[in-house]
Formats: sequence, structure tokens, C-alpha cells
Amino acid sequence: MPVQIQTLEQAIRAAFPVSHLEIEDQSSGCGESYSVLLVSVAFEGKTTLAKHRLINELLKNEIAQMHAFSQTKHIAYIASRKRLHQRNTKRTWQKPLKTNKAPVTLGDSIVKTKALKSGDIPTKSFSYDTVVKRWPIILTGIIDHLHGLNHRLTMESQRLGSEVPASAEKITLDEKVSEGKGIIEKISRLKYRMARDHELEPIPQDGDSYVEEYNADLAKLAQNGQNTWFTAPWLYAYRLFRAYFNETKHWRGFDPFFAQKQDMFKNSGAAIYKIATSMYELESERDKLKSDPSKLGILFKEMIQMCLWGNATDLSLLTHLSPSDIEHLQTVGKDAQEARKEFILRDDQNAVWEHIKSLEGQEKRVDFILDNAGFELFTDFVFADFLVTYTPYASKAVFHPKLMPWFVSDVTPVDFSTTITSLLSTSFFTTLPSAPSPTCLSHLERMVTRWKTYLNDGTFTLSTDLKETNPKAIAEFWTGPWPYWNMRERAGTIYDWLSDSGLVIFKGDLNYRKLAGDVKWPVSTPFSMALGPLAGSFPLLSLRTNKADVAVGIPQEVADELDAKGEKWRVSGRYALVSFSPKC
Repeated sequence: MPVQIQTLEQAIRAAFPVSHLEIEDQSSGCGESYSVLLVSVAFEGKTTLAKHRLINELLKNEIAQMHAFSQTKHIAYIASRKRLHQRNTKRTWQKPLKTNKAPVTLGDSIVKTKALKSGDIPTKSFSYDTVVKRWPIILTGIIDHLHGLNHRLTMESQRLGSEVPASAEKITLDEKVSEGKGIIEKISRLKYRMARDHELEPIPQDGDSYVEEYNADLAKLAQNGQNTWFTAPWLYAYRLFRAYFNETKHWRGFDPFFAQKQDMFKNSGAAIYKIATSMYELESERDKLKSDPSKLGILFKEMIQMCLWGNATDLSLLTHLSPSDIEHLQTVGKDAQEARKEFILRDDQNAVWEHIKSLEGQEKRVDFILDNAGFELFTDFVFADFLVTYTPYASKAVFHPKLMPWFVSDVTPVDFSTTITSLLSTSFFTTLPSAPSPTCLSHLERMVTRWKTYLNDGTFTLSTDLKETNPKAIAEFWTGPWPYWNMRERAGTIYDWLSDSGLVIFKGDLNYRKLAGDVKWPVSTPFSMALGPLAGSFPLLSLRTNKADVAVGIPQEVADELDAKGEKWRVSGRYALVSFSPKC
């Protein structure tokens, strides 16, 4: 029977002997003492299996401790919130904040607007699960990744030292290793404090955007007793985490999630080659399609659902384009869409298509507010390609990334450019059971080469490369602390830019949350109401699979039926929303 591991130190020593440890005892706040690893574990000479044994034991032990601790600490918190509800039973849902005074922040939204119903238990919320279950895995993976990088840098420094002991290159490597150890120590400390629900610390001045704004928001949260890891908005974690790298000389531009994003993308080869072949088969019908809105409408729905569902989408219908197959295409298309219909709880596809058709002859632009890198970004490219190449309704597409690594998988400018390079590499998709055929390679190369041409001639543009406006002012708002309600006051440049767009497509769950003010509205709330002052500013489409509590525009009876079945429809990612708000 395996020995029960009680502390992190025991977990480490159970995995393998460690050459260097520094252990610090800290109080959890409940009279219990825990040990936490604060500095590096040397992996020299250890196998990958041994490393993963360590990581697995650390995670199992850490998560178990977090659950035990958090359940104890939250008894009083839950009781206090229920007492608050009993004093306020006539105001279960408060009205959203007005924005004609002080701008609203995500902290304001949660503290002042999200009233707690008596049945809601904070420890069961999605954000709580993120801190307790997901962040330990994310942080442990990053620590492991940084250890591996530091080890390779150390080996290279030692090699250089044996040749030229005081070379400039060796000095640089040694500095980077030292900074890497410092980052690992900070992340380890962050993980410890997060697990024990400690108070959030101010973000240090790191030379990047919105430090003062985030810290002002933290001060407001502290006034309401919601400035600990289990109670505060989780946007803060990514901004604090970024500061650890920004404060260094050699790691400032480093993306700790990049390798993970690339590894995930490498698993998408089969679907990507299939889509590329489908798009190739559209080319012979391009001119006919542009003059036939009915055929375009069928393809549009397939494209929008590809963008919505990502790799869960069946794109087989795109191949049925010959005149003799049109009737079959329409029939199968309806059947396939009907099969997915029950999982799209709000479906504005028809309204979006009618709006897009109204853009004909206006040389309009489509803006994509991006979400995930990898396969999802690929589907965004495909959707944009369809709109500008095969329809007469759009002439350009602008893609809006995050300026810093964000929410693990969000697209950065580096991810954007790397995607094109990876797609054109014949050896990138290494997990395929067999090598792709020359025909498949040719179809993908043809499509991606067209995208490269579009990027060169301005048909496709990354927002950070825009010449018509201030690209930094366009891009930095997406990693700010505010909901999108505040776009006009806080980011007039991006607001004005989007106001001139033919269609603005917001991808993913986080963008949806910020569109709705991060408020847990009643589900029947109209989408336009949840958008607050942003409603009507520009034609807005949100494509989102449900991964957080915020959801609007859904008939109450539909939500009640799903709740009665025990469906975790708000957070499972199995259900989706296609939400459209026209420009007024």
C-alpha cells in the first residue's frame, strides 16, 4: 500500500532525492502549518518519468490540501453571505451600474452588481474551481517548464565556461538562469498564497499597461472584503503573473504558455488538412457562389458553426458544391444544423446573415476579437477567408490579439505569425498516424499562401500592424481590468475603430463575460441589455461555448429544464451561444 504523503517536502523526497531544497513554514490562517517549495529543484540526471512522478505527487497533494483548507475557511464566508441574502431577499438581482459617473471595472461588476441567491455556494462557482483546481496545474506546469529551460541554459553555460570562462555569452546565460530562478520562486510563492486564500498583493510597476488601474481595483475589492484569491476576479492573476517576467532583463518577452499552445496545435493536423481540402473545392465555384446568396447562406452557417465549435464541427458539407449536389447539400445541411440546434441556447445565425448580406457593395471590414491560438485561430482565418474571398459582402479582415500572454491559450502577435509559419511547414503536424498525401499538403499550402498574400496587401491585418491609427491604443484594452461597457470612456481609439466596422466578432468565453459586464444576470435578460452602453455602438456578434456562469438571452424555461436535468450547461463547454446585436 503506498505511503500517504502529508507535505510537499515528503512528496518531493518520495519522487526522488533532491540536490537542493529551501523550505519555509508559513501559517495558513487556520492554525495549521504547511511546507512549500520556494526555490528550484535540480533535475540534472533525472529521467522525464521521475520528473512527472514529482509533478503528479505535488499536484495531488496540493489540490487535496486546497480542498480541505478552502472548505473549512468558507463555512463562515458562506454563512455570512446567506445572512446578507436574508436581509436583502427583495433585491436578489440588482440593476447594472450606470457608467455616466465613474467607469465600471470588473471588480465593481462583481462586488456591486452580482447579488448572491440563497442556493448559490461560492465554493461551487466556476472562478473558485479555477483557483482551486486549474491554477495549481497551470502554475506547476510552468514551474516544470522553467526548470527545464533553466537546466538547458545551465548546461550551455557550463559548456561555454569550459571554452571561454568569462565570455559575454556565458555571462548573459548566467544572468538569465539567475532571473529564471527568481521567477520560479515568485510563482511558487504565488501558488502557496493562492492555495491558502491569502490577500492579493498589488501589481508591481513593471513598465507595462494598467498597473495603476488594476491596483486601484484591488483597493476597491479590499473595501468590500473580496480581495483574496477565492473571492476576487481572476483577471488579476494573469496581470500579476506577467509582471514576474516583465521585471527581468532576459525574460521580459517570454511567453510561458507558448510551448503548450504549439503542442496542442500539433494535434490538429487531420482536421486542418480536411478543412483545407474543403476550401480548395470551393475555388472552382467562387464566381457562382458570389452571385447566389442561397448557397452562400448554407455555407455561412457551416462556417459560423466551425468558428463556434472549433474541432467539434463537422465540415463535410463543404464538399457538396456541384450543381447536382445542391439539393443534397441543403438537406444534409438542415439535418446537421438541426442535430446541433439543441446545444445552441441562443441562435442568431439568421439575423447575422441578413446583416452581412446588407453590406454588399460597401467595401466593409470585419473585425475578429480573437480568443485561442492554435486550431481556433486557424478556423478564424478560414472564416475570414470565406467572407473576403467567396462572398461580395466583406473586403478586409482585421484580427485583434492580446499584447501579452493571457488566459494560457489566448492569441498574441507571436502566436499569430507563428501560425502561418507552422501551417506551411510539412513537418509540423507530428501526431498524424501517417504522413499527409501530397494533395493534402498542396491544398493547405495553397490556402495559407493566399492568407500570406492577404497579409501583405492589407486584405488581412493584425491590429498591432495597423497604419491608420495607434496600434497600441487599439490592442492594449483587451488585457485591461474593465468590462467592455467602459470601452468608449477608457479606450476611445478602439471604440471609434470598431464603430466603423461592418461586423465585430467577439470570440470565446472571456470576451463574452466582459461584454456582459461579468454580471450573473437572469438568463432571460436580453443580450442588448447585458451589453449596457456598448449596445448599438457597432454590429456585434459573440460566438461563445459556455465555460462560465454568465449567460443571457436564453428563455427561462430552457434554462430551468437544463437545471432540472442536472446539466452543467453554464460551464461544461457543451452548450453555446450565437448572440448578435445590430448597430443602431
